[in-house]
Amino acid sequence: MRLLHVSDIHFRSPDCNDPDHDPERPYRTKLMQDARNLASQDGQAVQAILVGGDIAYRGAAAEYDAALAWLEELAKECGCPIERVFVIPGNHDVDRSVITSTPSVRNVQKAIADAAPQRRERELRTQFQDEDAGRALFAPIAAYNAFASRFGCQVYPGRLYWKQNLPLEAGVTLRVHGLTSTLLSGTGGQDDTRESLYLSPLQTVLDPIDNVVNLVMSHHPPDWFMDHDDVDDAVRGRAAIHLFGHKHRQRIYKDDGYVRFAAGAVNPDRQETGWQPGYNLIDVNVAGAGASRIVTVNARLQQWQSNPDLFRPMLTTAGDTVFRHQIDFPAFVAQPAAAPAAAASAPLPPAPADTDVEATMSDEPTRNLIFRFWNLTVSQRRDIALRHALISQEELALPEPQRYALALQRAKERGLLDQIAADVAALEK
Repeated sequence: MRLLHVSDIHFRSPDCNDPDHDPERPYRTKLMQDARNLASQDGQAVQAILVGGDIAYRGAAAEYDAALAWLEELAKECGCPIERVFVIPGNHDVDRSVITSTPSVRNVQKAIADAAPQRRERELRTQFQDEDAGRALFAPIAAYNAFASRFGCQVYPGRLYWKQNLPLEAGVTLRVHGLTSTLLSGTGGQDDTRESLYLSPLQTVLDPIDNVVNLVMSHHPPDWFMDHDDVDDAVRGRAAIHLFGHKHRQRIYKDDGYVRFAAGAVNPDRQETGWQPGYNLIDVNVAGAGASRIVTVNARLQQWQSNPDLFRPMLTTAGDTVFRHQIDFPAFVAQPAAAPAAAASAPLPPAPADTDVEATMSDEPTRNLIFRFWNLTVSQRRDIALRHALISQEELALPEPQRYALALQRAKERGLLDQIAADVAALEK
């Protein structure tokens, strides 16, 4: 499984909507060309693009228009289906003007931030379970959610984070968990500081089930959270691959049980100390069988240089352009006790089917349908959902990203996705 990991793209309007006068565009174009050429060297296309937040600069809708166009171009150049793009929000995806102009948003953020540490998790749950408070909590990322919906990566009360499956070898699944680190970002309209944000155990379940390798994406690294020790312990103990952004410092950290990538920024501010755009190309595979299985992670960390303008590889201490790491396969279940000789060669029963509806909606046809569904007009989406009784009249009051996430999940549960696909195809003609 070849992953292209980019973060901190910072599409800034109005420049990003005027390509001929966008001083950041050459770096994005060079990244696209470098990723395409690097992936083509061994003939293996990029199979998923993971975007680690700060897609926009001010959380403005126009910035996401430019981001979508670029991601579609990037996916095409790298041979990656557009439905295999996954996104999470960063602090620049938060519209601060919504916070400063809306008392209800400030109140819900303050209630969570000011709660005693032992009560903060309960307070978060209380706030997002309340209809009005829950809506206020996610209001600052409304434009992000509208953009992320087409990738099935929107978040809302009751869905603080998303999870999607990618297939590895021998029936093993790479489960990508997209965490939302921005619930308290911009509290009171102020800049974030270390330990000012809150993730909570509600987002770090990361269930270590059989035949699943967990990958975690979070824009902010653990040291930015009030609950940083708990977050770090959970991620280290339950996930084999960690992708963080925000700091604009490209790093790799390896341990027996995991590998952690700190992303470089695609577009850091040119006045930033140590300015150096970067991205990661990561290959994840499974080798061996049974108790001897290992997860292999081979990564190329590409960094920018000027004059001549190009991306070049970071080198290992041995001078290699590829960082290589192996991790013992997590959550191996021992073989049953030896059976009688006559039955010794009988095959083991299959692993239980994955019953996580959200995660199992990650197959390419379903994700492609989601992308196309969101290309319909507002009225077309509403008509399809109502025709198949996927939403109630009361749910029409929900924000669209939440409303139709619920509708599509119900379609999956009720075996109606083929009918939805037929409806969408008819409208596309």
